[in-house]
Amino acid sequence: MKRSITPRGFKLIEFTDLYGVECSLQESSLHTPMCVWLGPDNNRMHLDQATAQQIVDELTVFIKTGYLAEQ
Repeated sequence: MKRSITPRGFKLIEFTDLYGVECSLQESSLHTPMCVWLGPDNNRMHLDQATAQQIVDELTVFIKTGYLAEQ
C-alpha cells in the first residue's frame, strides 16, 4: 500500500487487488457526512462512516474465519 496526498490535500492509499486492478481508499471532499472513496479507481464506492463501520465489522469476521458471517 502506498500512502500519499492528492493535489487537493486529501489522504490517499493506493493498492492493487488480487487480479492486479489498481484500487484506492481516499478521503472525500464531502464534509457532511464525512465520507471516503473505496474501490477500483474507475468505479469507487462513496461511503459514509456508518456504512464503513458495517463493512469493517463484516471484514473482521472474514479476516478471523475466512468466511462471511452467517445471516
